[in-house]
Amino acid sequence: MNITRKLKQAVIGAVRSCEPLMTQAFSVAEKGSASDLVTSADRAVQERLRVLLGEILPQAGFLGEESPDRVQSELFWLVDPIDGTSNFVHGMRMSAISVALVQDGEAVLGVVYDPYAQEVFSACKGQGAFCNGERIHVSARDFSHALLYTAFSVYRKEFAPVCEQVLSDIFLRIDDFRRLGSAALELCHLAAGRGELYFELRLFPWDWSAAAVILREGGGVIGTIDGERLYHDRPSLVIAANNAANFSELRDAVARRIPKVPYER
Repeated sequence: MNITRKLKQAVIGAVRSCEPLMTQAFSVAEKGSASDLVTSADRAVQERLRVLLGEILPQAGFLGEESPDRVQSELFWLVDPIDGTSNFVHGMRMSAISVALVQDGEAVLGVVYDPYAQEVFSACKGQGAFCNGERIHVSARDFSHALLYTAFSVYRKEFAPVCEQVLSDIFLRIDDFRRLGSAALELCHLAAGRGELYFELRLFPWDWSAAAVILREGGGVIGTIDGERLYHDRPSLVIAANNAANFSELRDAVARRIPKVPYER
């Protein structure tokens, strides 16, 4: 199907309409551990998006973090209703709504909305990346001047030691690192030139898919350590950078400690 700016604007409108649901009182529950949280706001945002996106594209399937059932459609929405739930629960005001449209195994439209900064990051494949309607682009900084966004594998804490090793190796060769607690926002910041490198050992597709479209359209590179593409139906090791040279250097640094992905699901 033709991915148009008109379609993107409709998605932006649907996403922005969910903002009030993030400012109301909410309850919190654990999905499997003290680090894996879901709030009533997550569920409310997801259900609203299920309805609104269904009205925009009735033929598309729907996959959300709070209902991660496999979809059979070749065209489907991939939604993280609140990326950065722990930040949200702790009142840190650094969370985002993330929506991607996946067609034939590729994310072709992405919208990431930070309601606290009032920033809407958006992109359609082949049409450039934007923040609040203004075109954005990755920085030109080299590896030694780079800022790295990273995080330990919070849902699989047994991987913390190897993440520490990777970070220790890379930190000696770059400017600095950050951990914002929202993969979607971190990748969008790369697209906007606010950082140059990204690594996380295990991310789910709803965490990165929308931001991946925005980053690529902003001139960046995103992938994994084995040269395969990222998939939208399983967790992935994700590496990203502002250019191909920095991506290659980062991938090599990660692969020295993690030569293969240490999990299947």
